[in-house]
Amino acid sequence: MGQLTQFAPFLLMFVVIYFFMIRPQQKRAKQEKEFESALKVGDKIITKSGLHGKVAEVAETTVVIETMAGKLKMERSAISMEMSAALAKK
Repeated sequence: MGQLTQFAPFLLMFVVIYFFMIRPQQKRAKQEKEFESALKVGDKIITKSGLHGKVAEVAETTVVIETMAGKLKMERSAISMEMSAALAKK
């Protein structure tokens, strides 16, 4: 009984860290994967580096985006979910 009481604060701290840090991060990663897999030709996107463009081609792990300067081939993971969603709302 005494040992359980001694470890209770550590257990409580782990539970708090899990629910406030680990779980939301896992949820965000899952949403980003779903966003990447749902990309289709014609979607207007913004990359994580700030490039604006429109999806011209979609491959398994890459996309070709059309920008004002021409076409660029990028990894799907380089597309920002949050910024692209903000662009779609405009």
